[in-house]
Amino acid sequence: MAGAAKKRAKQARNDKHDTKAQDEAAAGEGGYQRQQVAGFDGPADNRTDSSAGQPEGSRDRAASEQPGYQSGPESRAPSAVHPVLRDPARVPSYNKNIDLPGNAFNLFSQYEIPTVLVRRPGFNTSGKAINVAINSFPVVQFPNRTVYQYDLNRYMKITIGNGVEKRGLVKKVWECNTLKQAIGPGWVFDGNKIAWSMKSIDQEFNMNIDMDAEQGRTNDKRSNFHRVVMRKTNVVNLAAVEAYLTGKMSFDSSVLEAISFFDHLMREMPSSRLIAIKRSFFDPKVARESLGGGVEALKGVYQSIRAAQGGRLVVNVDVSNSTFWGNWYLHVIAIQLTGAPSYPELGDRIKKKQNVFEGPFVESQIMRDLKRLKKCRFTVKHRGNNVESKPYTIKDFSYKNAHEWKFDLTERETGKTIPQVSIYDYFIKKYNIRLQHATLPIVETTRKGVAFPMEVCTLQDGQRFNFKLNELQTTKMIKFAVTRPQGRLQSINAGLALLDWQNDKYLKNYGLKIQGEMLRTQARLLSPPQVQFANKSENPGVSGRWRLDGKKFLSSNKYDLISWGVCIMNNFGREKIQVAQAEAFIRSFVQTYKGHGGTVVNSNPPVIMGEPDTAKAVAALFNTVGNKYNARPQMLVFLLAGKDAFQYLRLKKSCDCRFGVVSQCMQNAHVLRAQAQYMSNVCMKFNAKLGGTTARAASPNNGMGKNAWGHFKRPTIIIGADVSHASPGSMQASMAAITVSLDRQCLRYGAACQTNGHRVEIITAYNIESLVEPFAREWMMTAGQGRFPSHCIYFRDGVSEGQYQHVLQQEVRDLRRVFNKLASENNVQKPTVEVTVIIASKRHHIRFFPEKGPGSDMNMNPNPGTLVEKDVTHPFEYDFYLNSHSAIQGTARPTHYHVLMDEAKMAPNDLQSMIYEHCYQYIRSTTPVSLFPAVYYAHLASNRARSHEDIAASAGPHTRKEEMEAHKKVYNESSSDRPPTEFKPLIKMEKTNKINWSMWYI
Repeated sequence: MAGAAKKRAKQARNDKHDTKAQDEAAAGEGGYQRQQVAGFDGPADNRTDSSAGQPEGSRDRAASEQPGYQSGPESRAPSAVHPVLRDPARVPSYNKNIDLPGNAFNLFSQYEIPTVLVRRPGFNTSGKAINVAINSFPVVQFPNRTVYQYDLNRYMKITIGNGVEKRGLVKKVWECNTLKQAIGPGWVFDGNKIAWSMKSIDQEFNMNIDMDAEQGRTNDKRSNFHRVVMRKTNVVNLAAVEAYLTGKMSFDSSVLEAISFFDHLMREMPSSRLIAIKRSFFDPKVARESLGGGVEALKGVYQSIRAAQGGRLVVNVDVSNSTFWGNWYLHVIAIQLTGAPSYPELGDRIKKKQNVFEGPFVESQIMRDLKRLKKCRFTVKHRGNNVESKPYTIKDFSYKNAHEWKFDLTERETGKTIPQVSIYDYFIKKYNIRLQHATLPIVETTRKGVAFPMEVCTLQDGQRFNFKLNELQTTKMIKFAVTRPQGRLQSINAGLALLDWQNDKYLKNYGLKIQGEMLRTQARLLSPPQVQFANKSENPGVSGRWRLDGKKFLSSNKYDLISWGVCIMNNFGREKIQVAQAEAFIRSFVQTYKGHGGTVVNSNPPVIMGEPDTAKAVAALFNTVGNKYNARPQMLVFLLAGKDAFQYLRLKKSCDCRFGVVSQCMQNAHVLRAQAQYMSNVCMKFNAKLGGTTARAASPNNGMGKNAWGHFKRPTIIIGADVSHASPGSMQASMAAITVSLDRQCLRYGAACQTNGHRVEIITAYNIESLVEPFAREWMMTAGQGRFPSHCIYFRDGVSEGQYQHVLQQEVRDLRRVFNKLASENNVQKPTVEVTVIIASKRHHIRFFPEKGPGSDMNMNPNPGTLVEKDVTHPFEYDFYLNSHSAIQGTARPTHYHVLMDEAKMAPNDLQSMIYEHCYQYIRSTTPVSLFPAVYYAHLASNRARSHEDIAASAGPHTRKEEMEAHKKVYNESSSDRPPTEFKPLIKMEKTNKINWSMWYI
């Protein structure tokens, strides 16, 4: 009885929702109408992992601590017309194939107060205007009619089979003629559970489809019927998009539903002809490049529709490069993938191996490599015809080969059972095929009891390779992918031909038209600063390059270099050098460093030959230098024979964490050549680690370098943050890195890192407070001279639009806690630190194609300082694209900056010029860099901190899953306010030499 009552109650709830959906559908048929929903305060609380377990009330505190956060209608830009959000059951899931504005994610927020992003204050007026084409295409016409949605998301209105079939079967059923004739043309399908049509089917649609009859075959053994049930669940009013773009309404779920529909509409036709991977499409017929290891590279086309400044929709189209498994015989791919010298060797090496000291048998490395092919589909052609069989899916690889895999064979003609027939003998008897590579492992499929020898299997085309490329493959991939602007334009035009918008019947049916020519916008070319050294300045102009010849660093090493030494590491590489060669190079290097202003008291440091054990070699050099000069070493130099990554990590781990001394590595190949330019480049890093600064940008914006606070009019601290993640499939921890400016002009940055969970992007409260606080104290004592900063600029890298609200309501909240804590400790009133938050990202597909002239270089790349604020940026929020560097190869990729908060209300001229000119202050380069230095340094530090992981060196290189498990820590807390994360913390750096305040990561 209780069970029946629950079912009735559940049905009543569903009926209630269904009635409401139909009522709203009827209300929307006559045009766009907004309804006030009484008593509804916002979407459901769908918490993400980054804040799971957060105490109740902390979200309130997070918002209340953010000046500028508002509730009520006046906060919902862009106009005074603000429709209330609809029932959260109606809010669609986030379509990751479209670019949404940051405020769109308030629809999915777990915060009670919406995140309000800063509006665009105006446009830049400095520099000069130039014309730039951008690889975006305006939508010149889009429909404003009503579209009806039929889906399975919540109420199970579309059901094909029992609802758990694979997408391949779902697609076959959806495309069958019987269903098409019943429902009519013009439907758009997402390939899974949702469909749209201009036709309204008010009654439930129910049909059984016989797939055997559909495909013209009979099947007496089993039924192949599939039941299709459809019921209308939503009305998508496309007029909402125009209302949003013209400022008549804010971004709500109706706008999201309409833009999501446009995305599916544009994907419908290409998906039926091409290989679809997220936002990209690939034609398997085009030429491809072999990368080795059974992997091929393929060029395709990327498209994404988005709302843009100027009250329009644009479609971003770009070239897309991806990797696929080759369409070859499986045994050919296996030998390329594993690197085995021959097929017999492959069959032998694949067997389980025993650990040393007679330990347990473990899976061989070759078998682990081979298992990358699991879940790949293949066909066979050995059954006496040239027609491919229906595809099979690889479940696993057996340790048994064709001689060892045996089964009982029942003959169809006689019914006689022959026991224990090997696959090798079966192929001779059944197909008259004598297997040539019978020692290779047998391929097990997902079909029970079905297995094949490798040599009769051919991988299906168009299957993506989802693993990290090795070094050789990466080199080939870069060569394949890198193209100069004219080559990229050709690839984009080829992509447009693949998309073929003009002949897309779905776009025509719904009335969506896209301009066939690239959008052209008026950009700004910002004036480049001078690069100021201690003895002279240089104006690089639009070239974006300068030389170090005859120039002294702006500031040299903080203390005279006395206690230092050199170690030759001739293991792990081919290039061997002798002590005499190293001494000759060091003499030249010292002369170069002195020429750049370095102060070196001891020009002849001790040079030793290092032991094969890296840790012992570091200890030997440290002790040799310390004993000779009776002082802690200031710098340790290592000359390496090769590029062994594991040796480098061990070396840095010993120097940073065991001895707390900065170190500099150089390749023996460069030591032997001893080129002046190479030595000058290394001197920049050498000087930075010893406390010096290379140069600074000088322009009227900072009083030609004479202003006490550089580009700022008051005490300002800059903080950069980044979280790096291990490669897909790795168990390594994510690494959070924080960089903090150490001087008034923001030339030098200290850095600290800590583990941040597994693939967790938002930095935990513990990490923010523990990493920022020491640097904030140091800044107050040195640059601030006992005062708090008046302004804090927080640059954040690596977050998507969906995480903007987490950055503001978690990370910025935790930054304020640091300043409040320091104020409390110093018995001062709560500091009024104005915060500016800027997201810096290069994960986009926007490219600039300037006209030939002052805005372009010799390769037709944009010159440094090219700024785009219009036509492809957000309709209302404060974002811009800045190309601050000179592209060495390929097509320049600008950085996208999005200002989320600006309590200081910096004028666009001031903010954008500051960002651009600081790119000239990157401490180890003779060109401006493409990314703001604070973020660039954070990225370097997060990668360098991998060497600080608390894993014994005896575990070897960190690649196997068993070794990755060593990262897991004993904590199980999920709150962002508890220390530290689910992984063991990094080993702390030895602080005697104050290595934390040096630029140890450069």
